[in-house]
Amino acid sequence: MDTVIDAVVLAGGTPTPTDLIYSVTGGKPKALLPIAGKPMVQWVVDALDGSPHVGSLFVVGLPPDTRLKTSRSVHFLPDGQSMLENILNGMRAVKQQRQQSAHILLASADIPAITSAMVDWTVTTALQSDHDLYYSVVERRVMEERYPGSKRSYVHLSDADVCGGDLNMVRLAAATENADLWQRLIASRKSALKQAALLGYDLLFLLLLGRVSVAKAERMVSRRLHLKGRVMLSPFAEVAMDVDKPFQYELVRADLERRAAR
Repeated sequence: MDTVIDAVVLAGGTPTPTDLIYSVTGGKPKALLPIAGKPMVQWVVDALDGSPHVGSLFVVGLPPDTRLKTSRSVHFLPDGQSMLENILNGMRAVKQQRQQSAHILLASADIPAITSAMVDWTVTTALQSDHDLYYSVVERRVMEERYPGSKRSYVHLSDADVCGGDLNMVRLAAATENADLWQRLIASRKSALKQAALLGYDLLFLLLLGRVSVAKAERMVSRRLHLKGRVMLSPFAEVAMDVDKPFQYELVRADLERRAAR
């Protein structure tokens, strides 16, 4: 398996007045939202840039004249009509540039609190096995201890309450299959129950009863998606601390300002 992974940075999207975060972004791309002295996406790029496991960067959703500081090769790709389109466009670009690449790292531009150590953990933990999809989740207790009041949405499993992370890995070949299902899953990513319904009402029923463990959910989802998936319980709340609402922006801004002042 690859030891150096190219990264696709999902930086698309300009909030509209109907989006809660619009009051902070003011009509500009969300990824360029200034936070603690630099654009939000730059914090993510810094974390990727500092990891020896990251190769080239493929930034989806920002114009090519965007100024990003990095020692890595950067490829800019236009914003698509959906998150799935952006993911697939990023993956196609990686495949075109790196014919032998097996996996890629997917990083959302709105998790600015991640660090290089967290990127290292994600890649090295994933490289311990050979799966199609590696999905990071964070337990409620970890999230609320690190970011009290973050108000993340959790899915209740029999052995843990978890929320989804935005730093994941995927095999290039696997993500190009079942495109319609992927589109619907991504569209419902803020609701674990909606996603479970798409994957089968037996999974939804078991979730509602709280009778699905992390391992069982992993097996059921893998079977429905016809791929080998692995859930990674990340010890880092930062991978799930995305900035979707003004109060989350203020929470992360204060955190990063404290970090910058050290």
